[in-house]
Amino acid sequence: MTIQHTQDLAQIRAMVPEMRRVKSIHFIGIGGAGMSGIAEVLLNEGYQITGSDIAENAVTERLAQKGAKVFIGHQASNIDQASVVVVSTAINEANPEVKAAREVRIPIVRRAEMLAELMRFRHGIAVAGTHGKTTTTALVTQIYSEAGLDPTFVNGGLVKSAGTNARLGSSRILIAEADESDASFLHLQPMVSIVTNIEADHMDTYGGDFETLKQTFIDFLHNLPFYGQAIVCIDDPVIRELIPRISRQVITYGFSPDADVRIENYRQDGQQGKFTVVRKDRANLEITLNIPGRHNALNASAAIAVATEDDISDDAILAAMIGTQGTGRRFEHLGEFETGNGSAMLVDDYGHHPTEVGVTINAARNGWQEKRLVMIFQPHRYSRTRDLYDDFANVLEQVDVLIMLDVYAAGEKPIAGADGRALCRTIRSRGKLDPIFVPDSAQLPSVLANVLQDGDLVLAQGAGDVGKVARHLAALELNIAKMKSLS
Repeated sequence: MTIQHTQDLAQIRAMVPEMRRVKSIHFIGIGGAGMSGIAEVLLNEGYQITGSDIAENAVTERLAQKGAKVFIGHQASNIDQASVVVVSTAINEANPEVKAAREVRIPIVRRAEMLAELMRFRHGIAVAGTHGKTTTTALVTQIYSEAGLDPTFVNGGLVKSAGTNARLGSSRILIAEADESDASFLHLQPMVSIVTNIEADHMDTYGGDFETLKQTFIDFLHNLPFYGQAIVCIDDPVIRELIPRISRQVITYGFSPDADVRIENYRQDGQQGKFTVVRKDRANLEITLNIPGRHNALNASAAIAVATEDDISDDAILAAMIGTQGTGRRFEHLGEFETGNGSAMLVDDYGHHPTEVGVTINAARNGWQEKRLVMIFQPHRYSRTRDLYDDFANVLEQVDVLIMLDVYAAGEKPIAGADGRALCRTIRSRGKLDPIFVPDSAQLPSVLANVLQDGDLVLAQGAGDVGKVARHLAALELNIAKMKSLS
């Protein structure tokens, strides 16, 4: 860290008031993407940070190297020095650290409440929506960084150009991913809010009522000050329906002819998307976006809309678009490997909702039309698999070869008929595809070795530990001989 950067951070700490009497902050579930980002920013602001998680990972190791004290496993003594405890949505009242904090009356706050505290004295830009939040947050961050504004950012995934999912910047700008999964994004009070789309997801939070979910997004936008800006995707039918109910300035983006920031002439060339952005009262932009897919063109146009309203230069916008390295596990190209039977391309993607899976398939088809698409899919949560069962079956049968892992439970109990084996049966019964069910991911390399062909695109898809599986396959170089040797 340079002397100048140290001075800049000292100035920020002087401008942004400290939380009164709070010295040490403990994070339960510190290894998660959202939690670790906030912990890292607070660590760099000078707070003592401790945290616990059930297992070590690259994130906990990085935080420990930066000065955080990380405990593996949850026990009451971990919170002994804490002034406040921060919990993720996955942590419940039965957790021993939560119980201990309650007993000694240490305040317990949710992740979004702490993020709101970080945002309270800054120019906040919050990115919400069912899909595309992480990539859009990264693209906004990239533009503001290219413009020399050095924002603070807290993202739900790795910003690859920065090598981290969070960083304390030297300006008062804070760019953050806003999570609707437990409605806690209502704690945030940003100056600018982006909503990418609204679909039925996390419905247990909203009592199974889609109207409640829609109203919650309206309430989120109404947390903006009267002079704030709502940047919304007019292509999304739910958002289009809700626009008349938004009592803040609304700026729209999308492919639709009536969008304020409009995408035209989209085409895909392998890993890159190319398109024109038409803006009111500003010159058109000829964009080369270094990540594929029409859905990412939408994410980029949201970021461009925000930057345009903040009078950021076109040069900075263009440089950010072509220079972006994307985010971790979002159509992440892990390599092209000689398989012993030719070569194959390996891509890892986090998408776990049918809509996300569908746009990823489209990006793969449009960019690599000659390749056979082999998908390794891991359903995420039994409840989501149950609620969106037919949608999953419809989208998954669009690939050429489907290898199905069992559900990544994410703490849920099994639900009969809502698992990987059942999905395979349903898809097989339709007669278009014969899925391969792999109950144990350790068997995957040998199974994949028997189906790989020269020129395949292998897509590891899902929000669970399928990403680790993809990296294991990359370490094996998709080599058929190596993979068969593990059987």
